[in-house]
Amino acid sequence: FWVRNSIRPICYQKIPNLKSRKMLPAENLKGAIFMSINMLAFVVNDAFMKFLFIDISIYQAIFLRGIITIPMLALIVIYRNQIKVSVDKADWKYIWLRVAAEVGAAVFFLSALAQIPLANVTAILQAVPLTVMMAAALFLRETVGWRRWLAIIIGFMGVTIIVRPGVDGFSIYSFYAIAAVFCVTIRDIATRKLSNDVPTSLVALITGVAITIYGAIMLPSVVWVTLTSTHWVLLTLAAIAIVFGYFFSVLAMRTGETSFIAPFRYTAMIWAIGLGIIIFNDWPDNMTVLGTLIVVVTGIYSFHREKIRRDSGHGI
Repeated sequence: FWVRNSIRPICYQKIPNLKSRKMLPAENLKGAIFMSINMLAFVVNDAFMKFLFIDISIYQAIFLRGIITIPMLALIVIYRNQIKVSVDKADWKYIWLRVAAEVGAAVFFLSALAQIPLANVTAILQAVPLTVMMAAALFLRETVGWRRWLAIIIGFMGVTIIVRPGVDGFSIYSFYAIAAVFCVTIRDIATRKLSNDVPTSLVALITGVAITIYGAIMLPSVVWVTLTSTHWVLLTLAAIAIVFGYFFSVLAMRTGETSFIAPFRYTAMIWAIGLGIIIFNDWPDNMTVLGTLIVVVTGIYSFHREKIRRDSGHGI
Protein backbone atom coordinates (compact mmCIF):
# COMPACT_ATOMS: atom_id res chain seq x y z
CA PHE A 1 0.00 0.00 0.00
CA TRP A 2 2.67 2.56 0.93
CA VAL A 3 4.50 2.26 -2.38
CA ARG A 4 1.25 2.01 -4.29
CA ASN A 5 0.00 5.28 -2.88
CA SER A 6 3.36 6.99 -3.12
CA ILE A 7 3.55 6.25 -6.82
CA ARG A 8 0.09 6.06 -8.24
CA PRO A 9 -1.17 9.64 -7.65
CA ILE A 10 2.00 11.14 -9.17
CA CYS A 11 1.60 8.96 -12.21
CA TYR A 12 -1.93 10.29 -12.52
CA GLN A 13 -0.62 13.78 -13.16
CA LYS A 14 -0.70 15.04 -16.69
CA ILE A 15 2.46 13.92 -18.46
CA PRO A 16 4.14 17.01 -19.91
CA ASN A 17 5.19 15.39 -23.19
CA LEU A 18 1.79 13.92 -24.02
CA LYS A 19 0.52 15.09 -27.35
CA SER A 20 -2.68 17.09 -27.19
CA ARG A 21 -4.57 14.94 -29.64
CA LYS A 22 -7.62 12.76 -29.58
CA MET A 23 -6.68 9.25 -28.60
CA LEU A 24 -7.65 6.43 -30.95
CA PRO A 25 -10.17 3.89 -29.61
CA ALA A 26 -7.47 1.19 -29.68
CA GLU A 27 -5.21 3.34 -27.48
CA ASN A 28 -8.02 3.96 -25.00
CA LEU A 29 -8.72 0.23 -24.87
CA LYS A 30 -5.07 -0.51 -24.19
CA GLY A 31 -5.02 2.17 -21.51
CA ALA A 32 -8.11 0.66 -19.87
CA ILE A 33 -6.47 -2.80 -19.87
CA PHE A 34 -3.27 -1.38 -18.38
CA MET A 35 -5.27 0.43 -15.67
CA SER A 36 -7.15 -2.77 -14.80
CA ILE A 37 -3.87 -4.71 -14.54
CA ASN A 38 -2.48 -1.86 -12.45
CA MET A 39 -5.34 -2.12 -9.96
CA LEU A 40 -5.07 -5.92 -9.89
CA ALA A 41 -1.39 -5.65 -8.96
CA PHE A 42 -2.13 -3.30 -6.06
CA VAL A 43 -5.01 -5.43 -4.73
CA VAL A 44 -2.85 -8.57 -5.01
CA ASN A 45 -0.27 -6.77 -2.86
CA ASP A 46 -2.96 -5.91 -0.30
CA ALA A 47 -4.18 -9.51 -0.24
CA PHE A 48 -0.67 -10.88 0.36
CA MET A 49 -0.09 -8.37 3.14
CA LYS A 50 -3.41 -9.21 4.81
CA PHE A 51 -2.45 -12.88 4.69
CA LEU A 52 0.89 -12.05 6.33
CA PHE A 53 -0.85 -10.13 9.12
CA ILE A 54 -2.24 -13.42 10.39
CA ASP A 55 1.25 -14.21 11.72
CA ILE A 56 3.27 -10.98 11.85
CA SER A 57 2.69 -7.35 12.83
CA ILE A 58 2.12 -4.59 10.31
CA TYR A 59 5.37 -2.88 11.33
CA GLN A 60 7.47 -5.98 10.74
CA ALA A 61 5.71 -6.46 7.39
CA ILE A 62 6.27 -2.81 6.38
CA PHE A 63 9.93 -2.99 7.30
CA LEU A 64 10.70 -6.29 5.58
CA ARG A 65 8.73 -5.45 2.44
CA GLY A 66 10.58 -2.16 2.25
CA ILE A 67 13.89 -3.99 2.44
CA ILE A 68 12.84 -5.93 -0.66
CA THR A 69 11.13 -3.10 -2.55
CA ILE A 70 13.59 -0.24 -2.03
CA PRO A 71 16.42 -1.85 -4.07
CA MET A 72 13.97 -2.32 -6.96
CA LEU A 73 12.94 1.34 -6.85
CA ALA A 74 16.57 2.45 -6.44
CA LEU A 75 17.52 0.53 -9.59
CA ILE A 76 14.74 2.32 -11.49
CA VAL A 77 15.98 5.72 -10.27
CA ILE A 78 19.59 4.88 -11.17
CA TYR A 79 18.59 3.47 -14.56
CA ARG A 80 16.74 6.72 -15.34
CA ASN A 81 19.70 8.76 -14.09
CA GLN A 82 17.47 10.62 -11.62
CA ILE A 83 19.53 10.15 -8.46
CA LYS A 84 21.25 13.53 -8.85
CA VAL A 85 18.26 15.50 -10.07
CA SER A 86 18.03 19.02 -8.67
CA VAL A 87 14.78 19.60 -6.77
CA ASP A 88 13.49 23.08 -5.97
CA LYS A 89 13.11 24.07 -2.29
CA ALA A 90 9.38 24.65 -2.75
CA ASP A 91 8.99 21.12 -4.09
CA TRP A 92 10.84 19.66 -1.10
CA LYS A 93 8.19 21.18 1.17
CA TYR A 94 5.45 19.29 -0.63
CA ILE A 95 7.53 16.11 -0.87
CA TRP A 96 7.91 15.99 2.92
CA LEU A 97 4.21 16.77 3.37
CA ARG A 98 3.50 13.80 1.10
CA VAL A 99 5.81 11.60 3.13
CA ALA A 100 4.11 12.56 6.41
CA ALA A 101 0.66 11.93 4.94
CA GLU A 102 1.85 8.64 3.44
CA VAL A 103 3.09 7.39 6.79
CA GLY A 104 -0.33 8.09 8.30
CA ALA A 105 -2.09 6.46 5.33
CA ALA A 106 0.07 3.34 5.57
CA VAL A 107 -0.50 2.88 9.30
CA PHE A 108 -4.26 3.48 9.17
CA PHE A 109 -4.82 1.45 5.99
CA LEU A 110 -2.80 -1.56 7.09
CA SER A 111 -4.34 -1.51 10.57
CA ALA A 112 -7.79 -1.63 8.96
CA LEU A 113 -6.69 -4.24 6.42
CA ALA A 114 -5.51 -6.55 9.21
CA GLN A 115 -8.91 -6.49 10.94
CA ILE A 116 -11.71 -6.12 8.36
CA PRO A 117 -12.42 -7.74 4.98
CA LEU A 118 -10.30 -6.73 2.00
CA ALA A 119 -13.35 -5.68 -0.03
CA ASN A 120 -14.59 -3.35 2.74
CA VAL A 121 -11.25 -1.55 3.07
CA THR A 122 -10.90 -1.25 -0.71
CA ALA A 123 -14.47 0.04 -1.02
CA ILE A 124 -13.90 2.81 1.52
CA LEU A 125 -10.68 3.77 -0.24
CA GLN A 126 -12.63 4.30 -3.47
CA ALA A 127 -13.92 7.53 -1.92
CA VAL A 128 -10.47 9.11 -2.44
CA PRO A 129 -11.33 10.75 -5.81
CA LEU A 130 -14.33 12.42 -4.16
CA THR A 131 -12.37 13.66 -1.15
CA VAL A 132 -9.56 14.94 -3.39
CA MET A 133 -12.12 16.82 -5.47
CA MET A 134 -13.60 18.36 -2.31
CA ALA A 135 -10.17 19.33 -0.95
CA ALA A 136 -9.15 20.82 -4.30
CA ALA A 137 -12.25 23.00 -4.24
CA LEU A 138 -11.71 24.09 -0.63
CA PHE A 139 -7.94 24.57 -0.56
CA LEU A 140 -6.78 24.91 -4.18
CA ARG A 141 -9.77 26.99 -5.28
CA GLU A 142 -10.57 24.66 -8.13
CA THR A 143 -14.08 25.13 -9.49
CA VAL A 144 -16.50 22.39 -8.52
CA GLY A 145 -20.12 22.83 -9.63
CA TRP A 146 -23.23 21.83 -7.72
CA ARG A 147 -23.57 18.51 -9.56
CA ARG A 148 -20.17 17.31 -8.41
CA TRP A 149 -20.79 18.62 -4.88
CA LEU A 150 -23.97 16.55 -4.88
CA ALA A 151 -21.97 13.53 -6.09
CA ILE A 152 -19.50 14.06 -3.21
CA ILE A 153 -22.31 14.15 -0.63
CA ILE A 154 -24.00 11.03 -2.05
CA GLY A 155 -20.62 9.28 -2.23
CA PHE A 156 -20.04 9.96 1.47
CA MET A 157 -23.48 8.47 2.16
CA GLY A 158 -22.25 5.34 0.38
CA VAL A 159 -19.19 5.22 2.65
CA THR A 160 -21.50 5.53 5.68
CA ILE A 161 -23.50 2.54 4.43
CA ILE A 162 -20.29 0.50 4.14
CA VAL A 163 -19.10 1.50 7.62
CA ARG A 164 -22.56 1.24 9.27
CA PRO A 165 -21.64 2.91 12.59
CA GLY A 166 -23.76 1.81 15.52
CA VAL A 167 -25.18 -1.37 13.97
CA ASP A 168 -24.29 -5.05 13.97
CA GLY A 169 -21.24 -5.78 11.88
CA PHE A 170 -19.65 -2.41 12.64
CA SER A 171 -15.90 -2.38 13.30
CA ILE A 172 -13.95 0.50 14.81
CA TYR A 173 -11.27 -0.31 12.26
CA SER A 174 -13.56 1.03 9.54
CA PHE A 175 -12.71 4.47 10.92
CA TYR A 176 -9.04 3.61 10.42
CA ALA A 177 -9.83 3.14 6.72
CA ILE A 178 -11.60 6.52 6.68
CA ALA A 179 -8.57 8.11 8.35
CA ALA A 180 -6.43 6.55 5.61
CA VAL A 181 -8.71 8.20 3.02
CA PHE A 182 -8.08 11.64 4.53
CA CYS A 183 -4.33 11.01 4.73
CA VAL A 184 -4.31 9.97 1.08
CA THR A 185 -6.28 13.12 0.25
CA ILE A 186 -3.64 15.32 1.88
CA ARG A 187 -0.96 13.39 0.02
CA ASP A 188 -2.71 13.83 -3.32
CA ILE A 189 -3.20 17.56 -2.80
CA ALA A 190 0.52 17.86 -2.00
CA THR A 191 1.24 15.87 -5.15
CA ARG A 192 -0.76 18.33 -7.24
CA LYS A 193 1.46 21.12 -5.96
CA LEU A 194 4.65 19.38 -7.12
CA SER A 195 6.18 20.71 -10.31
CA ASN A 196 6.50 18.44 -13.35
CA ASP A 197 10.30 18.59 -12.96
CA VAL A 198 10.17 16.28 -9.92
CA PRO A 199 10.78 12.67 -11.08
CA THR A 200 8.08 10.19 -10.11
CA SER A 201 10.51 7.39 -9.27
CA LEU A 202 12.61 9.62 -7.01
CA VAL A 203 9.58 10.68 -4.95
CA ALA A 204 8.47 7.05 -4.73
CA LEU A 205 11.93 6.02 -3.51
CA ILE A 206 12.05 8.77 -0.87
CA THR A 207 8.59 7.84 0.38
CA GLY A 208 9.43 4.15 0.46
CA VAL A 209 12.62 4.75 2.43
CA ALA A 210 10.80 7.02 4.91
CA ILE A 211 8.04 4.51 5.63
CA THR A 212 10.50 1.64 5.92
CA ILE A 213 12.42 3.68 8.50
CA TYR A 214 9.15 4.33 10.34
CA GLY A 215 8.49 0.58 10.36
CA ALA A 216 11.98 0.01 11.81
CA ILE A 217 11.39 2.63 14.53
CA MET A 218 8.16 0.89 15.56
CA LEU A 219 9.67 -2.61 15.65
CA PRO A 220 10.54 -2.48 19.40
CA SER A 221 6.82 -2.06 20.15
CA VAL A 222 5.88 -5.39 18.57
CA VAL A 223 6.93 -9.01 18.89
CA TRP A 224 9.39 -10.03 16.18
CA VAL A 225 8.30 -13.24 14.47
CA THR A 226 10.82 -15.52 12.80
CA LEU A 227 9.74 -15.82 9.19
CA THR A 228 9.21 -19.08 7.37
CA SER A 229 9.92 -19.64 3.70
CA THR A 230 6.20 -19.05 3.03
CA HIS A 231 6.38 -15.63 4.68
CA TRP A 232 9.37 -14.65 2.54
CA VAL A 233 7.61 -15.80 -0.61
CA LEU A 234 4.55 -13.71 0.25
CA LEU A 235 6.67 -10.65 1.03
CA THR A 236 8.57 -11.01 -2.23
CA LEU A 237 5.39 -11.45 -4.25
CA ALA A 238 3.87 -8.38 -2.54
CA ALA A 239 6.95 -6.33 -3.46
CA ILE A 240 6.88 -7.56 -7.06
CA ALA A 241 3.16 -6.78 -7.29
CA ILE A 242 3.84 -3.20 -6.20
CA VAL A 243 6.52 -2.74 -8.86
CA PHE A 244 4.17 -4.17 -11.50
CA GLY A 245 1.48 -1.77 -10.32
CA TYR A 246 3.88 1.13 -10.76
CA PHE A 247 4.90 0.00 -14.23
CA PHE A 248 1.34 -0.44 -15.50
CA SER A 249 0.10 2.80 -13.91
CA VAL A 250 2.67 4.69 -15.99
CA LEU A 251 1.76 2.71 -19.12
CA ALA A 252 -1.94 3.39 -18.56
CA MET A 253 -1.57 7.15 -18.18
CA ARG A 254 0.67 7.40 -21.24
CA THR A 255 -1.51 5.29 -23.50
CA GLY A 256 -5.10 6.53 -23.30
CA GLU A 257 -7.18 9.54 -22.39
CA THR A 258 -7.34 10.13 -18.64
CA SER A 259 -11.09 10.78 -18.72
CA PHE A 260 -11.62 7.39 -20.40
CA ILE A 261 -9.30 5.18 -18.39
CA ALA A 262 -9.58 6.75 -14.89
CA PRO A 263 -12.94 5.07 -14.11
CA PHE A 264 -11.25 1.70 -14.63
CA ARG A 265 -9.52 2.25 -11.30
CA TYR A 266 -12.77 0.97 -9.82
CA THR A 267 -11.96 -2.50 -11.16
CA ALA A 268 -10.07 -2.69 -7.86
CA MET A 269 -13.41 -3.60 -6.29
CA ILE A 270 -13.83 -6.58 -8.61
CA TRP A 271 -10.34 -7.85 -7.76
CA ALA A 272 -10.80 -7.16 -4.03
CA ILE A 273 -14.13 -8.99 -3.81
CA GLY A 274 -12.77 -11.91 -5.86
CA LEU A 275 -9.55 -12.30 -3.90
CA GLY A 276 -11.39 -11.79 -0.62
CA ILE A 277 -13.66 -14.71 -1.43
CA ILE A 278 -10.93 -16.99 -2.83
CA ILE A 279 -8.25 -16.38 -0.18
CA PHE A 280 -10.17 -15.39 2.96
CA ASN A 281 -13.70 -16.67 2.24
CA ASP A 282 -14.99 -13.14 2.93
CA TRP A 283 -18.30 -12.60 1.15
CA PRO A 284 -19.46 -8.95 1.12
CA ASP A 285 -22.93 -8.46 2.56
CA ASN A 286 -25.73 -6.62 0.77
CA MET A 287 -25.12 -3.30 2.54
CA THR A 288 -21.44 -3.35 1.63
CA VAL A 289 -22.32 -4.02 -2.00
CA LEU A 290 -24.91 -1.22 -1.98
CA GLY A 291 -22.50 1.29 -0.42
CA THR A 292 -19.78 0.29 -2.86
CA LEU A 293 -22.07 0.79 -5.85
CA ILE A 294 -22.99 4.27 -4.61
CA VAL A 295 -19.33 5.26 -4.15
CA VAL A 296 -18.32 3.86 -7.55
CA VAL A 297 -21.23 5.42 -9.46
CA THR A 298 -20.70 8.86 -7.90
CA GLY A 299 -16.97 8.59 -8.63
CA ILE A 300 -17.53 7.72 -12.29
CA TYR A 301 -20.10 10.51 -12.58
CA SER A 302 -17.57 12.95 -11.15
CA PHE A 303 -15.00 11.88 -13.76
CA HIS A 304 -17.66 12.45 -16.42
CA ARG A 305 -18.50 15.95 -15.15
CA GLU A 306 -14.79 16.78 -14.94
CA LYS A 307 -14.40 15.87 -18.62
CA ILE A 308 -17.34 18.11 -19.51
CA ARG A 309 -15.80 20.92 -17.43
CA ARG A 310 -12.47 20.65 -19.27
CA ASP A 311 -14.15 20.47 -22.66
CA SER A 312 -16.41 23.45 -22.01
CA GLY A 313 -14.01 25.53 -19.92
CA HIS A 314 -16.62 25.99 -17.18
CA GLY A 315 -16.89 24.61 -13.66
CA ILE A 316 -20.03 22.50 -13.85
